[in-house]
Amino acid sequence: MPKVLLTREYPPIAKDLLTKEGFEVNSWPEHRPMTPEELVANSKKADAILCTITDKITPEFLSQCSHLKVIAQFGVGYDNINVPEATKYGIAVGNTPGVLTDATADTAFALLLSVARKTLYVHKQILAGQWRSFEPNKRLGIELKGKTLGILGLGRIGTELARRCKGAYSMNILYHNRSKNSEAEKELGAKLVSFDDLLRQSDIISAHCALTTETRGIFNKEAFAKMKNTAIFINTARGPVHNEEDLYEALVSNKIWGAGLDVTNPEPMNADNPLLSMENVAVLPHIGSATIEARTGMARLAAENIIGFFKNGIVPNIVNPEYKTF
Repeated sequence: MPKVLLTREYPPIAKDLLTKEGFEVNSWPEHRPMTPEELVANSKKADAILCTITDKITPEFLSQCSHLKVIAQFGVGYDNINVPEATKYGIAVGNTPGVLTDATADTAFALLLSVARKTLYVHKQILAGQWRSFEPNKRLGIELKGKTLGILGLGRIGTELARRCKGAYSMNILYHNRSKNSEAEKELGAKLVSFDDLLRQSDIISAHCALTTETRGIFNKEAFAKMKNTAIFINTARGPVHNEEDLYEALVSNKIWGAGLDVTNPEPMNADNPLLSMENVAVLPHIGSATIEARTGMARLAAENIIGFFKNGIVPNIVNPEYKTF
């Protein structure tokens, strides 16, 4: 039977499903990503790999592991994989959409609340012994009712965040997409606007786009300058979507009010990063999908992508259906 490499210790359901179907499964045992050399060496012994964002599936890797039949990504995003190059070698690539939608939308919503009320910062004040008395003019946040939410990338996750914000705070919803989201417009009254209008009109801007050439660094000095000085920026997509130096400058110069990040650039973020000590910033260690339900679902779908490929030639969540033509 085919051999499968699991590049990390994933939720047990992945190995259980693969083993049940007769696959020979090998797991990387250490609590760190493999080096590029280790990834190549271990992948050379496999017919398929189940990988994640920390595994860099580069042209160099693929040139040495062109024998692979399928790459199953543990995640919905797959910017760590050079998909065109994999396609060139006839390697199928699958991902895990849908199962992490609610978890990631909840994370974005939690970040919004944390920034608006400075909860992470004031919690650290308690730990530092700085909560001494009631101070009427300190630790002030902002209220969210009736604000305008702007979403870059109104797909599954962005729509779920919009539902939460609309339902809890009666927010107005703006969005910028490559295509129109008619369902969200009908259900939520969402309005498609230009990127510049999204920046200028939104009280909260939340990034839910894929990392592409067009979106890399799209939230930069120029973009932050166009936002309201009362605006909150949220990013649960990918760290390189925003320029971190420009974001810091926008915050310290009061060009925007606050920021909530579940993704940074680089990851992990350095412990001495100045964003971590700012009153109006909340940073999480890329935990958007970190629920038992979401991670279990991701592991299941990733395993099913491999099983489907070898059992019937069908990857249920295929990223590059054109791989067969190469």
